[in-house]
Amino acid sequence: MDIKAIKEYLGNDWVAVQEHITSALRSDIDLLNATNDSILSHSGKQLRPLLTVLFARACNPALAALPASSAGYAAASELLHNATLLHDDVADDSHQRRGVPTIMSLMGPSVSVLVGDYWLVKAMELILDGSGDDTTVIRLFSRTLSDLAEGEMLQLQKAQKGDTDEQDYLRIIYNKTGSLFVAACVSGAISVGATEEYRNVAREYARTLGLAFQIKDDILDYAGTESVGKPLGVDILEQKITMPLLGAFVNAGADEEMRVRAMVRDILDHPEYRDDIVAFVKENGGLDYAVERLDDYVNQAVKVLEVLPDSKEKELLVQLAYFTAKRIM
Repeated sequence: MDIKAIKEYLGNDWVAVQEHITSALRSDIDLLNATNDSILSHSGKQLRPLLTVLFARACNPALAALPASSAGYAAASELLHNATLLHDDVADDSHQRRGVPTIMSLMGPSVSVLVGDYWLVKAMELILDGSGDDTTVIRLFSRTLSDLAEGEMLQLQKAQKGDTDEQDYLRIIYNKTGSLFVAACVSGAISVGATEEYRNVAREYARTLGLAFQIKDDILDYAGTESVGKPLGVDILEQKITMPLLGAFVNAGADEEMRVRAMVRDILDHPEYRDDIVAFVKENGGLDYAVERLDDYVNQAVKVLEVLPDSKEKELLVQLAYFTAKRIM
């Protein structure tokens, strides 16, 4: 799928999003500007703001141009996403992201946290600017921030115990990934005065797409290639039990599950266990199990869109859902 072509199709609405991002981050401190520009030059697919704009237009196809609040909420979702990455790089001691050195590795953890805080505050300012007297979107993004923190802490708790089950896993990935997808899509719908029915469509599409997106990431941790700039086996070295491993547990039986869970708990002292665990996942159909669950969520995301009126934007939302399942990075 050509993400660049979607951005070109969105025209001035997408230009407005980029202008909101750059103007929100502008400072009179040269070092901060240079750091922000460096991050923006490696900004990835910008999927979340794309979803905001597409949902706004899909909910109200008759609009000639989107209101400023649509672009503001879209920009806020991108700023918030990058703020979490800057913080995650410190928590995970990550020296590369998207194939390039992180701010944490180049300038130190303190700078990465401070810049992340800056982006977070600027995201909230954009949300406040677009909300007027309506606190709905403020509450929506506030819920996301709470979800992100809870997801990180639950993941840490479960990593220490090595007892993550599928329900725990789905809660963690919703909080860490799906919740911001929801904020991006629902805020887009709200910005154009969408009905409650359409807002619910946005919420369910975003929830299932967010889960699918993270499951795909977790599959790539076992089955990807180093060439895409993401090291393999990182999750298991951090004691994270994800969908491929959970699927292998289902197929392997209780005794094998207990043995491998013990290896996960001890992996900080025995990093060589990683190769054994990756082999266990592949030998016991863990990847196939995860792919089935991924496809289920993608299909749910596509089906819920049937309620929306036909439009090019609706077609693109369908394509983005399928793209999530097929992407290689």
